[in-house]
Amino acid sequence: MPEARAPLTRAAVLHAAVRLADEHGSAALSMRRLAQTLGVEAMSLYNHVRNKDDLLDGIADLVVAEMAPPAIGGDWKAALRARSMSAHEVLLRHPWATGLIGTRINVGPAMLRYIDATVGCLRAAGFSLPQADRAWNALDSHLYGFTLQELNFPLEPSDYASAAQHFLPLIPAGEFPHMNALAQLVIDGKHSGIADFGFGLELILDGLERLLAANAR
Repeated sequence: MPEARAPLTRAAVLHAAVRLADEHGSAALSMRRLAQTLGVEAMSLYNHVRNKDDLLDGIADLVVAEMAPPAIGGDWKAALRARSMSAHEVLLRHPWATGLIGTRINVGPAMLRYIDATVGCLRAAGFSLPQADRAWNALDSHLYGFTLQELNFPLEPSDYASAAQHFLPLIPAGEFPHMNALAQLVIDGKHSGIADFGFGLELILDGLERLLAANAR
């Protein structure tokens, strides 16, 4: 006798959808294709997800669940740094997720826990609620914006030097002296030209630290 298929669950549907999006991109994620992946009829999916929007909200929340929320209390800068680095790594593992999470109102349990822990970390550090709200939005704007650019930039880091050499005639030193000098550094191997997520993150954290110090005065 053939082995009985495990009962379909919402969790199984959502995890399969994440795998499908990882392999083929979120544009390839349809109810029909997902059903084929699971070996079921498309209509059976609606016993577990209400519609396509519910499916997208569910997989967005699954990705957020992989991000490490910050600890509340203790070294708040270290906690928020670890939070941001974890989220950046998760979004790079799921290249489709940055655009999805950034364009939906996500009130799933993982997102609610994640944001609540972030606000709690900032409140425990001494920030007011309005300041905490602005702070985590600034952190996430850097996270999502940087990640989108990193994922969509048309060149690989290994190509930067050759690209700089190729475009150098378009930026003559007499007209664009600073861009020309920067390109020369990349060509000569004295500067990688690679954008650094941590650089912008530290600027934000240092700015928040100055704000906190100003609150104490």
